[in-house]
Amino acid sequence: MKDEHPPIDWKDLLNPKNILLNLIGVSFMTLALKGFMIPNKFLDGGVTGISILLHEITHISFAWLVIIINLPFLFLGKKLLGNTFALHSLLTVLLLALGVTFVHFEAVTSDPLLIALFGGCLIGIGMGFCIRGGSAADGFEILAVLTTKKIGLNVSEVIFAMNTLLFLVAAWYFGMTTALYSIVTYFAAIKSLDYVANGLEQYTALNIISGNSELIKSLIVNKFKKGITIVKGERGYLPKSFDVKHDCDIIVTIVTRLELLRIKQDILKIDPYAFMYIQYIKEANGGILRNRKKH
Repeated sequence: MKDEHPPIDWKDLLNPKNILLNLIGVSFMTLALKGFMIPNKFLDGGVTGISILLHEITHISFAWLVIIINLPFLFLGKKLLGNTFALHSLLTVLLLALGVTFVHFEAVTSDPLLIALFGGCLIGIGMGFCIRGGSAADGFEILAVLTTKKIGLNVSEVIFAMNTLLFLVAAWYFGMTTALYSIVTYFAAIKSLDYVANGLEQYTALNIISGNSELIKSLIVNKFKKGITIVKGERGYLPKSFDVKHDCDIIVTIVTRLELLRIKQDILKIDPYAFMYIQYIKEANGGILRNRKKH
């Protein structure tokens, strides 16, 4: 079957910035694994967690396990996301395996809460840097994308289901206490990954309904230089005056987390009773968006 994806983009693969981001990411993950998680038999989710679990059960080298278990996921990544991504991720996994093999230091702490929080945060930060560098150090996300097409669940639901099975096995072998702390580790990693990969500039959809919509439109476009979309709607339908309704413009604009507070404050100066709600979005393209560097 002919490969539908373009050939490897060597310029992107050898970009010094991407290489540096991946090296930083692998360094954080190595510190998390060697200094916190592996010595204390703590699991993260995904392939990393499976590799730690199998390492403790079979005593096979963690480095070999993380490479071998990631290979089928990287093959899926090649099919879904292209040759450049797959090769970039393979190199990241190899760097992680080398780091865990050749970097030696004592466990930082044996306190379970510190291990869960700091180990999880460090591995999440490391994965976030790798994502910003154009690769993935764990194949579970790739499998989740494929699975959602078959059963209709979203990616986070699939990942959570797969990791739940992993933590149940961990509870069987390591005891319930370690398994529960491993769940804390997993959630600390997920939150840290989100902040590093998306940053404070993650895009947010701000929806505004106000009787002073014209002034608010002008504020958003002229002062904040943001694009807007207008959805025609109706307002009213209150419990004591259900039959009273008015046509209104629902203003929708895409902003970053850093811009959100200032825009909301200025809107409330125009209309203290304006109704606003926000929706967090994973990606936005086109239109009038503040240019962000691609990673």
